Amino acid sequence: MSLIWLNGPFGGGKTQTAYELHRRLAGSVVCDPEHAGFGLRRMLPPGLRADFQDLTSWRTGVVEVLDLTLRSYEGAVIAPMTVTEPKYFEETVGRLRDLGHEVHHFALLARRETVLKRLKERDLVHTLKSAVGLGPNDGGETWARRQLDTCLNRLRDKQFASHVWTDDLTVPEVADQVAAEAGLSLTENSDSRLTGQVRRAWTGIKHIRLD
Repeated sequence: MSLIWLNGPFGGGKTQTAYELHRRLAGSVVCDPEHAGFGLRRMLPPGLRADFQDLTSWRTGVVEVLDLTLRSYEGAVIAPMTVTEPKYFEETVGRLRDLGHEVHHFALLARRETVLKRLKERDLVHTLKSAVGLGPNDGGETWARRQLDTCLNRLRDKQFASHVWTDDLTVPEVADQVAAEAGLSLTENSDSRLTGQVRRAWTGIKHIRLD
């Protein structure tokens, strides 16, 4: 089956789009490469914890797990993960293509001010999680802001096509465009505006990392 890899800046809507696709694409599964990265990072002493993508074990592990899933699972596989280093991109997305898999890669892009607005909204989630004892309120999106310009500049390159500009699109509309370009049929989005807002808020709360 095919892999849909959703790339983009931190705060660009990858996770929201991934779970919208999953909700409306029967038999699909979300395989998040970030889980492997944070697992490896937690194994290291605090002083050695840097960008987990620099670990060869992360890149090879992601390929191994996605290769196994694509060979063994019948539904579409969705992987939301920011990768902007060209070499690492070739060692993950490129390697999966070399192994014979159909990989639909999308970079979800937006204007800088749009992404900053989304990150500000995520700051509120960090505050709420801290208030109920689920993690520290340490300005969790500071790192994402520092990476923003690099992400946006690199992901505009043709190597990272297809590009989907999300500034004026809702999450369901982004999912519709991704699915159409990948040749996949989604069920109709039947959410009301309020239901959609609640659903996306809950998705955000569940998937923001505090470590």
